[in-house]
Amino acid sequence: MQCQMNGAFHLLLLCIKAALASSSSLEGSVTDYAPTMDSECPDISVSPLIRTFTPENQSLHPFEENYIRTRSEVNLPNAWEDWLGDGSQLGYNLTVVKSSFPRIGIAVPGGGLRAALYGAGSLSALDARNPIANQAGTGGLLQVSSYISGLSGGSWLIGSLFLNNWPSIKELVLGNDQDLDGWLLDLPLVMPDGNNILSEKNQAYYGSILWSVMSKELHGIDTSITDLWSRMISYHFLNQTSRDNFFSNESAHGAGQLWSDIQFVPAFQRHQTPFPVVVANSRPIGSNSIGRLPLEPIVYEITPYELASFDPQLSAGVNLSYSGTQLVDGNPLNISTCVTGFDQAGFIMGTSASLFNQIFDFARNQISQFSKADSSALLHIWSRQLEMTRGHADDVANWPNPFYALKNKNFHDRNSTLLELIDGSSNQENIPLAPLLVKVRGLDVIVILEGSADDPVNNWPNGTGLIFTARRQQLLLQASHQRLPPIPDSAQTFFETGINARPTFFGCDPVESPAEYPLVIYLPNAPPFNGSDPVTNTATFTLQYSAKHVGLFLEQVFANIVSGFVPETNLPDLDWNLCLKCAAIDRMRMSSWMNMTRSSSCIQCFNRYCYDPNNLPSRSQLPNRKLEFGNPDFTGIDKLGGFLSANKFYLLAAMIGCAATIAIITYILYKFKNHFHKGSYQKI
Repeated sequence: MQCQMNGAFHLLLLCIKAALASSSSLEGSVTDYAPTMDSECPDISVSPLIRTFTPENQSLHPFEENYIRTRSEVNLPNAWEDWLGDGSQLGYNLTVVKSSFPRIGIAVPGGGLRAALYGAGSLSALDARNPIANQAGTGGLLQVSSYISGLSGGSWLIGSLFLNNWPSIKELVLGNDQDLDGWLLDLPLVMPDGNNILSEKNQAYYGSILWSVMSKELHGIDTSITDLWSRMISYHFLNQTSRDNFFSNESAHGAGQLWSDIQFVPAFQRHQTPFPVVVANSRPIGSNSIGRLPLEPIVYEITPYELASFDPQLSAGVNLSYSGTQLVDGNPLNISTCVTGFDQAGFIMGTSASLFNQIFDFARNQISQFSKADSSALLHIWSRQLEMTRGHADDVANWPNPFYALKNKNFHDRNSTLLELIDGSSNQENIPLAPLLVKVRGLDVIVILEGSADDPVNNWPNGTGLIFTARRQQLLLQASHQRLPPIPDSAQTFFETGINARPTFFGCDPVESPAEYPLVIYLPNAPPFNGSDPVTNTATFTLQYSAKHVGLFLEQVFANIVSGFVPETNLPDLDWNLCLKCAAIDRMRMSSWMNMTRSSSCIQCFNRYCYDPNNLPSRSQLPNRKLEFGNPDFTGIDKLGGFLSANKFYLLAAMIGCAATIAIITYILYKFKNHFHKGSYQKI
C-alpha cells in the first residue's frame, strides 16, 4: 500500500486507519511508529516505573550498574591488554593489573550530519577492529571505554551504531553490500528527490512520513514537527532503508525500532560496547522560549533502560519502555493498561536534535538556518500535518510527563502532564558531558570528539560547549556532578592558543587523590595538520553530502585523530599513540593501591599535550593550517565561481590597478596629442 500526498488528505487518513486495522498481518509497516496503548502494566510493587534518589545519594539503574560491572570484569581486562600490552612501551609494568582500570567515557557532540560524520571518523580511528587504526596504535581506546554519550547529530551516530549491532564505521556509513546500505547521505534529508517538492518521489516520501506520524496521532499522542524530523532521520540512520526502497512503503524505514531494544542487540548483550546515553534539554512548560535556554532548565538523559535526570531539581528516572504512559506520582492512571512503543529510536534521535523552537520564524513562516528549498519542503509537509491535527506544542518534542505530581517541589514541570524536550545543545552545552560527569558513574577519563561548529565564519569548534558546561556545573551541579578540570575561560583563548585545532589533555595534574576531576582528552575537528584544504568544517544544516565528500571527510578526520601534531611543523607525531595511551592510563597510576610515579615517556607526552594555564601555547605552533572550507564537489562553473569568490579581493585590486594604468596611459596620450597639435599650430 502506498499513499501519496495529492491534496486529498482524507484519503491519507483512510490509508492510516486501514493499515492500523490490518497491522497484525503486516510485517514492518511505517505505521509501527504508533505506540501500543493497551499493554499490560508491570507489577509496580515489584518493579516500580519511577525510581528516585538524591544528589548526595545517587544510584544507577540496576541494569546499567550490572552492565558496567560485567563489562569491567569480563571484557575490559583483555581489551586493555590488547591495547597496552604489558605497559613496558609506556614505561610501566601492567602485568600485575587485572582490574581497577580507569573508567573512560566518550562524548560525541552535536552538529547535524557534520557531527555524525566527525564522530564516525574519530571512532574509526579509535577502533581496534580497524587494521589501520590498530597499526597506528590509536585503535583500542574505543574497546576500553565504558560509556559513550551523544546529543543531536552525535545521537544519530550512537543510535545508528547500536540499532545496527555495532558494525565497523566503514560498513555503517558506506554500507557492505550485504545487510547494511549505509547512511545514503547523497539523498538529502528533507528533499531526497531534488528541489521539486511536488515530484512524484518526494510526494511519496512525504506521504509515507505523514502516514507514520498520523498513526501516532490517531492514538491520542501529541505530535509535532519533531516527529516529521525524526522519521526523516530514521531513513538514513536506522536499518530497513535502501536506495531501492527509499521512496516506497515496502519497508518500515526504522518505524517500530525502539531505543529500549538496544538491550537486546547481540553486541550489547555480549557487553562488547560502551554503555550508550543521549542527551536532551527541556523547555519549561509555559515559557514558550524561542531562543537559547538559560542554564537552569533540566537536562535529561536517555539510556536503553530509562529517561532520567541527575540534576538536583529532579533526581529521578522512569522505565523507558513505559515512558509513554501517563503517570501520577509514579502510578499509572489506569493500573491495568500501560503505553509501550513510545520510545521509537528515531524519535529519541529527533528529540535530541529538535532545534525548531530556536530556528522556526513564526512571523515570516520560515525555518532559519535551513536552505530556502529545505525550509519550504519541511513547512509544506508540516502544513499538511496541521490540516489534520494540532498538538500541544508544534516546535518541540512532546513527551508525556512521567514525573507528574512527583513529590519534589523543586521540579519546575511537576504540575504539567507533558514535557517539552528539545535539542541537547539548547543551553549551549553542545558537548554531552552531563551524563559522563554524574558522580555515581565515577569516570576517570573523558574523550571529547569535538565536532561542534562554534565559529560562525568557518565552522570550527572554539570551546564554547566546554565553557558552558563548566559554568552550569559550578552554578547548579556541585552536589551531583564532577567538575571539569581547568580550561581556557573564553572562546578567544581557545583560538589564540590553538587549543581548538590540536589534541589537548586537560586536568593532567590534579591536587587531590582520588582526583577532584576527570582527565579530559580533547580531540577537536581541525584543519588538516599537513596543510590540505579542509572538507570537514561544513555547516550544521548541510543536509546532503556526496559520496565523494563523505569518503574524504572520513579520511581527513581519521588522519588527524591518528596523527597528533608536532609544534611548528606539518608533520604527524610518531609518538602520539603512546601519548594517548599515557593519558588513558594515568588516573590508574595515581590510585592509592598503585601509586606509581609518571614514567619519563609519559612526562614527555604530557609536556607536549597537557594544558597548563600558567604556560599557554600559541597558535603559531600550527603553521599553514587552512581555515576556509574547500568544497570537494566543485566542478566546472562551480570551480570558476569558487575561484572568483576565494580571490575576489585580489581580483578587485587587479581590476582597480588595471583601470588606473589605462587612465594614466590615456592621460599621457591625451597630453602628447595636445602638445603635438599645439606645436603644429604654432609652426603654421
